[in-house]
Amino acid sequence: MTGIVMFFAALCLLTLGYPVAFSFGAVSMLFGLIAVVIELLPDPSFAMVAEEFFLMFSMMPFRIYSIMNNTILMAVPLFILMGIVLQKSQLAERLLESMGVLFGKVRGGVAISTVLVGTLLAASTGVVGASVVAMGVISLPVMLKYGYSKQLATGTICAAGTLGQIIPPSIVLIILGDVFQLPVGDLFQAALWPGLVLVTCYIIYILIISYLRPEVAPSIEVNEEERNGMVGKALLAIIPPLALIIMVLGSIFAGIATPTESASVGALGSMILAAMYGKLSWKIVEESCQETVKITAMVFAILIGATAFSMVFVYTGADYIVEDFMISLPGDKWGFVILSMLSIMVLGFFIDFIEISYIVVPILLPIADTIGINPMWFAILIAMNLQTSFLTPPFGFSLFYLKGVCPPEVRTVDIYRGVMPFILIQLLVLASIIIFPGIYGL
Repeated sequence: MTGIVMFFAALCLLTLGYPVAFSFGAVSMLFGLIAVVIELLPDPSFAMVAEEFFLMFSMMPFRIYSIMNNTILMAVPLFILMGIVLQKSQLAERLLESMGVLFGKVRGGVAISTVLVGTLLAASTGVVGASVVAMGVISLPVMLKYGYSKQLATGTICAAGTLGQIIPPSIVLIILGDVFQLPVGDLFQAALWPGLVLVTCYIIYILIISYLRPEVAPSIEVNEEERNGMVGKALLAIIPPLALIIMVLGSIFAGIATPTESASVGALGSMILAAMYGKLSWKIVEESCQETVKITAMVFAILIGATAFSMVFVYTGADYIVEDFMISLPGDKWGFVILSMLSIMVLGFFIDFIEISYIVVPILLPIADTIGINPMWFAILIAMNLQTSFLTPPFGFSLFYLKGVCPPEVRTVDIYRGVMPFILIQLLVLASIIIFPGIYGL
């Protein structure tokens, strides 16, 4: 029971805004000490408590050393560097302008181009916050200027911005590959079709709503002569990042390179692209490296804190309590899947995907193995679920990112209403993966 209380104590600290790694570390130390004292009752002498407490954490140095030597996690800083360099080279701006020209005449064309740009950004940068902010700054004013509904405009941007959670190369998938001990390349391949189905469903929804309610997404009249001159520029803006995506993902899918090796290709390729666009400078390289170090340090600090947390959680026997509860659920496999998906979605309102991946997933994974659930299928379900939690009001991270760059006339309630259809689409795709995994090759 101590471990269960510890879990909710950590969740409370995270909800209050305390730093994640320090919250996990402090809670682990405190409840580890409590667990030792309870175990040694009725006569817990100081020497015995100290000895047992240090014994509990004696494996921490070896765990940390193992994390440092993990080749899978080496891809994380490289993909982060790739994304930040492309962000600073104003890739999003170029892609949005180009796609807007190509789809301007189509009713709802700017919204469709936003989804397609979100897909390209997901496959090249994977930085959700940067994607949402960039499209909010560039695409939202254009849609509002041409009479788009605030709800459709904001919902499209939030949904397109979160595609980096499921479309490879995704940091979420790399972390889940480490937790599940699955080949990251296989996870990338497994996530590709669900991601593309989700993109297709977004576009179909935009086309349908634009046809049924023309006033929410009017077409933009572009001078034919002006359009012909801009098609060439559009292709020049689209082809280079597309080539980079093919190089990175193609090398993984073809078995030519490991995800870590392809990540290094992506990082180098992003700098070449920035140079092609005339944006590469020593200042950009330096700032990108500094941001990469900060984000990577944050990820690994969380991982070390989560390692301490899991050690105490297992020491208290809380993993057996959770396992007994999950296995006794009605519906056997399906009861476990539904409850675990609901739990992850609710937790996603309050905490980030990294904490969920390193704290919640390791608790669920042994139970899934016991029940006989396909780990690849389960990992994709979790990745899709984590993306949905980025959109869900009132605490979805994407909603806050967009609200920070919205003009004053766009209210928070407009954003909440706008994302609702896209959340429903995501839940339908998630349900289809659960019910018909064979369609996606899972």
